[in-house]
Amino acid sequence: MLIKNISCVFQICIYISKIMLNKKKLFYLFLLLILAILFLGVWKIVDNSYDKQNKAILFLKEILPTKISRKIRDTIFIIPDLKTLNKDLALQLTKYEQGLDGQLFSEREFNLKTKKATYKKFFLPFPRLNVRAGYLSPTNSTRAHYLEVVGEKVLVISGLGQTIFFNKKNIFKDKLDQKEILNNIDDLMIESNIEFIGLRDLFVENEKVYISLLFQDEKGYSFNIYSANLDYKKLDFKIFFETKTYFKKWSVSTGGRIEKFKDNKILYTLGYSRVPGSAQDKNSLLGKIFSIDLKTKKYDLVSLGHRNPQGLFYDKDLDLVINGEHGPKGGDEVNLNFLKENKIPNYGFDTVSYGIEYDGTDPFKRGKTKKPHIEFGFEEPFIYYIPSIGISEIVFLNKKKSFLKKNSLFVSSLRAGSLYVYELNDQLSKVEKMERIFLGNERIRDLEYDSEDEFFFIIDEITPSIGVLKFRN
Repeated sequence: MLIKNISCVFQICIYISKIMLNKKKLFYLFLLLILAILFLGVWKIVDNSYDKQNKAILFLKEILPTKISRKIRDTIFIIPDLKTLNKDLALQLTKYEQGLDGQLFSEREFNLKTKKATYKKFFLPFPRLNVRAGYLSPTNSTRAHYLEVVGEKVLVISGLGQTIFFNKKNIFKDKLDQKEILNNIDDLMIESNIEFIGLRDLFVENEKVYISLLFQDEKGYSFNIYSANLDYKKLDFKIFFETKTYFKKWSVSTGGRIEKFKDNKILYTLGYSRVPGSAQDKNSLLGKIFSIDLKTKKYDLVSLGHRNPQGLFYDKDLDLVINGEHGPKGGDEVNLNFLKENKIPNYGFDTVSYGIEYDGTDPFKRGKTKKPHIEFGFEEPFIYYIPSIGISEIVFLNKKKSFLKKNSLFVSSLRAGSLYVYELNDQLSKVEKMERIFLGNERIRDLEYDSEDEFFFIIDEITPSIGVLKFRN
């Protein structure tokens, strides 16, 4: 469609240039070329198909408010917009018709600076994210899906709580042959008299399945962790851990990640959930990362000052916790917590941030230096992003385990539809190399690395699909 638009605009330019015989011909031709570029840029914005990190498009988006872009989409661009919708509907129809087959529907090659990569995408039988409703929509709370690699199988759970699995070896075929696993999540909600809002993570350890579940009752919104014995016929979940921490208003800044930890413990994250001051309040679990003992269920604070930590990784060899978290408008962060330093780091939210609020106000302390976090007594982020990438799950491979032979950090993103690959120095004090793999119009919700076959499993919540990324020399 864009190629046809370009051809049409240039034909108009040629036609007008032929009939204009005065000295203003070149000026008008130049003006029409500028209009053509703006036309294509505006179309990419209203179509929502642009690279979210493209600086030129981001500039246009800043001067084109969302309400206006939607109005343009629904009037000037109504025909191409309908064609885009039809294309999306055709893909969804194919997905639903294939059921649990998990058909392969896309395969791409990436030529990177030092390696090549193959990326295959298979259908998941879950509802797609409604991009036009916006990421703040409560409906989209049930469109976040998660996975875990468990031996020779891959376990997947939808934002609605549907559980499936497939054999890992099927990624070499043209379909995954997914199987559904029954579970009692709906029954639990009825028995507990609470409303299911969405899943926020899936974790498997020692033949136990753990889920992070956001719910609502008469007190407000809160989180519980439920666990079940690993059974590929039915998962019978029971309450494992109650946060007993509530927030009154709906928020997407909730965190909810679970990660393996040391000493028979797990790590758990909670976002600040738009409760002012909660991330700095040690009497609240909001805005914190804490450990939970799997036997006693006792919890201990690991770090505070978090806004919305949705990426989490623990490296046992280095005794290192790495988290990725959403900033406000700008200011997404990757934070390193070296536990050997024997302290509880404070990352500063909601006192400091490199971002601003979405309404344009800037309530955060900036200071006079380029490192305001340190200036005000907080930990400086290892990496921060302006504009935000919509940071999601992360994977870290130390140089003994990494196929890159370097300390390697892999950062997935919702907004930017990309996987960022970082090579770090031996001291983990700076980035030596960075390469971005732009996967297209996707929102990466989860990322898992299978060390046995050196594959990355990626969940895109727009189609939705499960991607398999393989790096090659």
